[in-house]
Amino acid sequence: MVAIWISAYVLLNAGLVMKDIRDGLLPDRLTCPLLWMGLSYHLIFAPQHLADAVAGALVGYLLLCFFYWAYRFLRGYEGLGYGDVKFLGALGAWHGWQLLSLLLIIASVMGLIAAFVVCQIKGKAPLRKTPLPFGPCLAAAGLICSVFTFQVANL
Repeated sequence: MVAIWISAYVLLNAGLVMKDIRDGLLPDRLTCPLLWMGLSYHLIFAPQHLADAVAGALVGYLLLCFFYWAYRFLRGYEGLGYGDVKFLGALGAWHGWQLLSLLLIIASVMGLIAAFVVCQIKGKAPLRKTPLPFGPCLAAAGLICSVFTFQVANL
């Protein structure tokens, strides 16, 4: 039964990655089910970690929400899509607040590597004018953190 939930986690992440790469969007029709499935997973299979999952959803959302609005206020335009904010909240529901810092560090390093590669390919073109999807980095970091999450939940 747990395998079905984890498969849904992987498939929703894959759908978000494809949509973000293709269209630059992380739609609510994928992020919201990911959030609610993460909370439901903990309610059903690991109720002792449900409070951590709720806190993870809130902290993940609020953390990137702060950066979203701060950047927008300081620069006058978005530096991060709001879908990324909701996606981190959904990942927080799956992984709990304890792994969010690791998840965000891994995703950020992946994003920096992607930006470096794009600069090398495009010949030092200014990155400010080249939007890079952050969703694939979040999804990959979430999959890496899944190793810890699903082992702890089964204890």
